[in-house]
Amino acid sequence: MQKSRVTLLETSDLHGNMLPIHYANNQPNDVGLSKLAALIAAERKKEAHVIVIDNGDLIQGTPLAYHHARLDNEPMNPMVLGLNYVGYDAAVIGNHEFNYGLRVLQKAVQESKFPWLCANIVDAESGEPFLGKPYLIKELPDGVRIGILGLTTPYIPNWENPDHIEGLRFEDALESAKKWVKVLKEHEQVDAVVVSYHGGFERHLTTGEPTEPLTGENQGYQLCMEVEGIDVLLTGHQHRSIAGVEINGVIIVQPGTAGVTLGKVELEFSMEDGKWRIDAKKSELLSVANIEADQKLIDVVSAYEAKTQEWLDQPIGKLSGDMLVNDPMQIRLKDNALIEFINRVQMELSGAAISNTALFDNVSPGFPADITMRDIVSNYIYPNTLKVIRISGQDIKDALEQSAEYFELTLSGEVQVSSKFRDPKPSHYNYDMWEGITYKLNISRPIGMRVVQLEYEGKPLDLEASFDVVMNNYRAAGGGNYAMFQDKPVIKDIPTDVAELLAGYIMERGTIEASVNENWEVIWD
Repeated sequence: MQKSRVTLLETSDLHGNMLPIHYANNQPNDVGLSKLAALIAAERKKEAHVIVIDNGDLIQGTPLAYHHARLDNEPMNPMVLGLNYVGYDAAVIGNHEFNYGLRVLQKAVQESKFPWLCANIVDAESGEPFLGKPYLIKELPDGVRIGILGLTTPYIPNWENPDHIEGLRFEDALESAKKWVKVLKEHEQVDAVVVSYHGGFERHLTTGEPTEPLTGENQGYQLCMEVEGIDVLLTGHQHRSIAGVEINGVIIVQPGTAGVTLGKVELEFSMEDGKWRIDAKKSELLSVANIEADQKLIDVVSAYEAKTQEWLDQPIGKLSGDMLVNDPMQIRLKDNALIEFINRVQMELSGAAISNTALFDNVSPGFPADITMRDIVSNYIYPNTLKVIRISGQDIKDALEQSAEYFELTLSGEVQVSSKFRDPKPSHYNYDMWEGITYKLNISRPIGMRVVQLEYEGKPLDLEASFDVVMNNYRAAGGGNYAMFQDKPVIKDIPTDVAELLAGYIMERGTIEASVNENWEVIWD
């Protein structure tokens, strides 16, 4: 009996990670495409038929990616250069691909030696797929036909700057899958359907219980359960590490973030009655730990990296006082100088009397005495811009209650991050801290009843009154399940990246001072 075998390799959510380093201090780190390249080369030596796919969020996320997109966009995109070097077969659009605008994205697509796939982002007028390629057919020498369909979370308009997605329509991933999987099966006569979906799972993988609000941001479970004909679902977006699992007969995989692992799916076929059928399929994750990076690829991007490092080491200014992050949990429990500084800058530059911001992750180092660009981008890691929106006092209270869900108490009374903000991925960036109001959160109280003090200008906040509040564009659009901010009047839009605003603010003053007015705290009985 004639048999065949194909290996699918998936990367996802690389977020600009090319080199195995921490940009905060240039220390070694087990991440990046240069390590993945070595793993992929090793797999190609072992397997006769290998298909390599990137599942999105490729061109944003590190100083290397930022420097190229914002400051030196003329050369080829360094991440695309890397994928070309490795010999990828396809890539899928991720939500962060739009962060630098359509011009930067389309330039990266044009520079790629592989197609970018996306079936459900379409031209608003013609209805044609945005990049013209909803799917790719890979036919092996023995005749096995693999159909690869690209899908992207349609929730992007809830986060992205409208200018960056102008002229596009984001269609439901589930409905698009039903349409295009049928095309692959009936028209293209493929022997296996692979869906590469830049999205994750909205339900528990085994019980099917909802794990998040069913907004349509993540539809992986639905895709497995409701779309007939999918054999493999490659996922991402949630930064989870998932392998060795089937949902309704669909083998799934998700390879974390930053290139810590490579997703691998093996399909085995046999010929029966003149047709190929799948006999076996399995998925696993291959770690880059202890893998030596591809030195040639490092050399290929060395000129980009040299410019990035020079930019990162540029002196910005000096700090009087303490803005270091020694304990991320303590930063989130009581007013502190770092968060107050960011909020104060947002308020001063926007003219708004109230502001919120977040400590985006637990590796933010804070600011040292001598501040460089490296310190700015190590703390403000996203290319956010600012918006001033007009909201009610009730909206402010509701948002504080949402943030208060970040905490839970252990049986012994210790404070920890709640499961809602830990699973399916850490989302520290969704806990906001505010300036311009005075508030207190009592996290020993039930969820939804934790705001025990809320004042503005020394008086209880009027829940019926309107307030102009400055926040990043992601939050202003309701990102992070802050639905109370959606569709509110935009009073001012500041399109410059917050990292640039912070750097400019410090450079203009030369020296900044750490200050804390202790306008908020978290308590528990």
